[in-house]
Amino acid sequence: MNVTSDRWQVTGGRKGIEPRATFSCHLSRVTGHPPAFTLLELMLAIAIFSLVMAAIYSSWMLILRATKVGQEAAAEAQRRRVAVRTIESALMCVQSFQATQQYYTFIVQNGDEPLLSFTSRLPDDFPRNGRFGDFNMRRVTFTVEAGPDSEKDLVLRQNPILMDMDKDEQEHPLVLARHVKSFAAECWDPTQSDWSDKWDNTNQIPTMVRFTLVLGGNPLNNFGDTSPALAVTRVVAIPSVMVPAAVQSQSPGGGFHGLGPH
Repeated sequence: MNVTSDRWQVTGGRKGIEPRATFSCHLSRVTGHPPAFTLLELMLAIAIFSLVMAAIYSSWMLILRATKVGQEAAAEAQRRRVAVRTIESALMCVQSFQATQQYYTFIVQNGDEPLLSFTSRLPDDFPRNGRFGDFNMRRVTFTVEAGPDSEKDLVLRQNPILMDMDKDEQEHPLVLARHVKSFAAECWDPTQSDWSDKWDNTNQIPTMVRFTLVLGGNPLNNFGDTSPALAVTRVVAIPSVMVPAAVQSQSPGGGFHGLGPH
C-alpha cells in the first residue's frame, strides 16, 4: 500500500520515510514561480566571472606585449641588415688616386660623434643612386646623429667628388638605422699588426676595416619594456689599392698628360 503526501512517502512491504520535496520546490508550488538564486549565490558567481575575465585580460596583454617586442626585434634586425650591407658595399668599392688625393681622403672618427667617410665608385643599386645620375664616383659619409624621441640614428650622406653636397642631402640624409646604441670603425695597422681606432694615413686606403653596429634598447611602451640589443661586427678586406700618379696620367699611347680624377 502506498500513501503519498506532499512531504512523505510510505511504501508497502517496507516501512520507510523519505523526504521528497525541498523547501524551494515547496515554495515554488506555493508561488507558482521557478526557484531563484540567493544573494550569496549571485555574489559568488560575479566573483568567479571577475576572476576569469581578469585572467583572460592578463593573458591577452602578455600576448600583445610579446608580439610587439617580437615585431620590433624583427624590424631592428632588418634595419641592421640593410645598414651593414650598405656599409660593406661602399667599402668594397673604395677608390683612391695619388695625383688627386684631396678628393679621396679616408676618414675614421670614433667616440661620441663617430664618422666614417671615403670615396667609392658605387654600384647602380646603391641607395639613392638615382638622384645622382651618372655620377657613380661619390664620397659617402656615415655618421651617428640625434634623431626623434632622443634616439640616435645612423645616417648616410653622399656627394659627387667634384661637387659640394647639396642642401637637401645635408638637411635630409638617408636614415639607415634607428635606435643606434653605438657605431665604431677600426682599420688594420700593418705596422702594429693590430686594429686601430684611428687612421692617420688619410691619403691611403687601409687593407681591412672592421666596424661594429649595435642597435636596440629603445622603449616600447609605458610598462618599461625595451627591445633587445642587436650587435653585429663585420671585417671587410678592401680589394682596392691607390692608383699611382703615373698610371693615372698615362695616355693610351704611352705619353703622360694631366687628367682629372677618375
